[in-house]
Parts: sequence; structure tokens; C-alpha cells
Amino acid sequence: MELDDVRVDAYMTTGVETVGPDAWVTDVVDRLKAGPQYGGLPVVDDEDHLLGFVGAIDLLEVHGDVRVESVMSRDLVVVRPEMTVKNAARVIFRTGHQFLPVVDDDRVLLGLFSNGDAVRSQIERTTPSKVQSTREMLERTHDTSIGVGEREVEVSSLIPTQREVYGDELEGRKYELQNGLAEPLIVVSHGPETLLVDGHHRAMAARRLGIDRMLAHVLTVSPEEVDELGLRRMARVGGLRSLADVEVNDYLQHPLIEKTEQ
Repeated sequence: MELDDVRVDAYMTTGVETVGPDAWVTDVVDRLKAGPQYGGLPVVDDEDHLLGFVGAIDLLEVHGDVRVESVMSRDLVVVRPEMTVKNAARVIFRTGHQFLPVVDDDRVLLGLFSNGDAVRSQIERTTPSKVQSTREMLERTHDTSIGVGEREVEVSSLIPTQREVYGDELEGRKYELQNGLAEPLIVVSHGPETLLVDGHHRAMAARRLGIDRMLAHVLTVSPEEVDELGLRRMARVGGLRSLADVEVNDYLQHPLIEKTEQ
């Protein structure tokens, strides 16, 4: 699929928290303190028609016994679900918004599309090329045909093939996981074993966050055709049995990060 064909509804966030126009400002303040993802709440009627948006800036110096409809922003920029991600990203950039409500022809709220969703759409689109190159490498190495699928895998069952991850990059991957920006892992399924090929920082971040399952592109190799994978030998030689054996390097910054000298 070309970039111009990727639609907003494939990446928008659904199940968004909303508020009614008759709600009290005090109720909105309490909900905002709980940390809504977008720092505000879309205002909808009983049939989910978008009426406005109320954010923290709308509530400055406003008494709590005021209705939401009297303080909400009404002049909203919106996008349609069939709009391309590319064009929606342009709208976000040109208007300076961090996110846009997604509505249908009847102005029913379907979700929100954020700059993070735009970034995620590009991150995930890079994954198929990684999967294909890994598949070709394994097929050449072991002279066998390899199937490819997509499913969730147990984080605790992953056998790593990398000894070390960087602490600073690990923090970045935790942020991505918490905000739905992380791309799928790439793993190799060989009989009862699941070898982690790409995504060690993501998997380690998931382990720290207590995430049990992650989406992965799964390359399946039949044990009947290949007795032992080179990746499995690499893990065994490195003493890697689970993610618990991967070291987190908190002392050396990632080699791609450059800082000025004091």
C-alpha cells in the first residue's frame, strides 16, 4: 500500500473519553487531573455528535459551578476517516494542533487522530521491509521456505539474541509502548521456541512495564527441516535463555546520541 492510500481510520484512536455539554466544570477538572491522553475532552451530545472541545486552557479562572457548554471551544478543525494520513498530517502541521477529532458526515465523533498517530503510521510501514530481509536471510542460510504471519507473543517466552540494551533507548521505548507508538516485534518460531530477532529494547521495556503480550511478525521455521537455527546457537553461546539475561547498559549512552562536551 502506498503512503497516499493509508487512511486516517486505520490509525486513529477510538474509544475516546468524552463529556456532555451539561456537565459541570468541576467534573471536567477532576477528570483532567486523572490524566486524559489529550489534555482535554471532546464534548458530544447523547448521540455522539461533536459539539466542541474543553481543555485545561478553557478552564482557567472559571468557577466550578459553570456548565461545560459555556466554556468549550466550538470552532474546531476536524478530519474525515477516509482522509489520507499524509493529508491529515499536513492539516496538523499547518494548524499547529497536536490532534484532530475524526467525524463522519453527520459529525458523529469516531475518534481522534494525533501527530503521534501520524508518526506511528510511518514507523509501522517500515516493518514489512525488515521482515522480508530477515526472511530472505534465513531462507538463504538454511535453504528452506519460511512462513510469515502476525500474532501476539508471550513476552516471558521470548529467547533474546542480543546481549545488551541501552538504558536511554529503553526509556524511549517505554514511552512508545505507553502511547501506542511501538512497532511490532520480529520473532522466529522454531518448534516450541520463540526467538527474538528485532525489538529487544521494546521487549525489555514491555517486561519492565508488566506487559505480558506483544504484537509480532512471526517467521515460522519447521524443526523437521532445520534442526538448529544459527540464531539459537547465538543465544546459547551468549548464555541467553530469557529477557532476564539481557543486560541494561545505564552507563554508556547510545552510540547514535551525540552530546556537546562541557
